[in-house]
Amino acid sequence: MSDLATYDRISRFNHWLIAAAVIFMLFFGFYLAYGDLPREAKGSLIGIHKAIGVLVLCYGLWRVAWRLVQGFPAGIPGMPKWQERASKAVHWALLAGVVLMPLSGLVASVFRGRPVDVFGWFAIPALAEIPWLAGLGGAVHGWTAIALSLLVAAHMAAALRHHFIDHDGTLVRMVSGRHATAKG
Repeated sequence: MSDLATYDRISRFNHWLIAAAVIFMLFFGFYLAYGDLPREAKGSLIGIHKAIGVLVLCYGLWRVAWRLVQGFPAGIPGMPKWQERASKAVHWALLAGVVLMPLSGLVASVFRGRPVDVFGWFAIPALAEIPWLAGLGGAVHGWTAIALSLLVAAHMAAALRHHFIDHDGTLVRMVSGRHATAKG
């Protein structure tokens, strides 16, 4: 349990930026995987997806480190213990997904012998092809996309429930930094 009452400005900025990036990349990734794209169009889009993924990984590592240093604010007064435990579990799973998702995609690419160019700023070189490791990275990337999509949906639904049904200030403290209040 933390003695923090709310989220500071940097934590709120980190949250909203990584949320937007992850949601965008999930939609983009599903579009690449399941959209009816011609092969020639898909290749360049996959390169963009990989480049953004590396940037998301870098920012995600910063976001996770900041959260570990800052800790989490204390739960809302009067919140049932099961909700506090579920909230913490979902938050930790989201933080893990923010790192695991782009990292697994990177592993899948570089161990398939494919470098990752990050918009010409720098490149991550291809490594020796290791099919089982590339396959594992690809599988983890795919399954994490599904899990992260479900977690994001659950997180958003819970935030909206807290705001519109419980009226407890949970969402308010992530939007404005104001202190949350007890239910009622």
